[in-house]
Amino acid sequence: MNTMNRLRHIAAAAWLATGMACAADPTRTADGFAIPQPGRAFEFPRDHGSHPDFKIEWWYVTGHLESEGGRRFGFQATFFRNAGPVPNPAAPTNAFGHAPIHLAHVALLDTKTGRFFHQSRINRAGWDADAARDTLAVRNGNWSLRLADARSGRMELSGNIAGDASFRLALAPTKPLVVFGTNGVSRKGADPAAASHYLTFPRLEARGTVVVGTEPTAVTGLAWMDHEIGSSQLDAGQAGWDWACIQLDDGRDLMAYRMRRSDGTTDAHSTLAWIARDGGVRHFGPSEFGWEARGHWTSPATGARYPNHVRVRAPGVDGAPAAEFFLSPLAEAQELTDPLGGVAYWEGACRVLDASGKPVGRAYLELAGYVGGLAERFK
Repeated sequence: MNTMNRLRHIAAAAWLATGMACAADPTRTADGFAIPQPGRAFEFPRDHGSHPDFKIEWWYVTGHLESEGGRRFGFQATFFRNAGPVPNPAAPTNAFGHAPIHLAHVALLDTKTGRFFHQSRINRAGWDADAARDTLAVRNGNWSLRLADARSGRMELSGNIAGDASFRLALAPTKPLVVFGTNGVSRKGADPAAASHYLTFPRLEARGTVVVGTEPTAVTGLAWMDHEIGSSQLDAGQAGWDWACIQLDDGRDLMAYRMRRSDGTTDAHSTLAWIARDGGVRHFGPSEFGWEARGHWTSPATGARYPNHVRVRAPGVDGAPAAEFFLSPLAEAQELTDPLGGVAYWEGACRVLDASGKPVGRAYLELAGYVGGLAERFK
């Protein structure tokens, strides 16, 4: 073989090897955004902040609150960052048109009256919305979530729903930060891009004030915080997800998501994770746990039929036997509809019962993809 032919074969082999490596472990989506990679070394408080290389990111807090008199509330605050298109160096750019879009949802359930308050906002990054890159500091209008003390992890959250309700809470971790997934990557589908870096504080002591109308109520409680970083959440053939976080009275926690395929079956990348009292995590695939709808609620606003009564069968861990948990909503009507053109979904506070019907904890349940264009937004 002459020198030229040898060079051609070497170049072809190198090209093929590179192509195979990219196909096996791509680092960028077709539109130029980063794909979560195994082995990422997280640095805090930096990684509590924004990651502009990734297309989709959200900071999500839910929880159960109670007054001294026994009045109960459920709350949610979610801050989304969705990147604008990657600028083309060869074409003129519109700085405003390429700025990230910040969407936020805030909701409050008052179990005393059964009223469910919720509101959405959408703004371009800048004057009305932002997400810091070096620490946790996200805002949308006067709604905000920020890290108040990096050493203790204490956070401050504030939100309001028009003039109807508001809350201001201090949140302090009582269990270490958890990173879900394998080697730092939480897979949601067969496509490597359908994944996230999934960071969670599974237990936050909450303390603050809830105002309904003009009536302030001092509250304490327990919250859960997710921070997901990625560039896609759904694979081809997936329609949405059913997700739950469960905080048990015995100090253990459980997170589970069932990725739903368009034909209604459960995707192979669905996951249940047990979180021990010390923060240790064990993951299980869909053949090892069960998720079964035990009741439905139909929305009068959207017509969506949500399976919001759920039985979760969890495998035994650390010497404890397998267990069944029943999630029962504190109110049926906890659907968030978005007049700004977003996707409607059910996100609700639930009680947790064991197989005998005894209350054993609290949960939040999310049911997404039952109405609207969820797949188009998260692929």
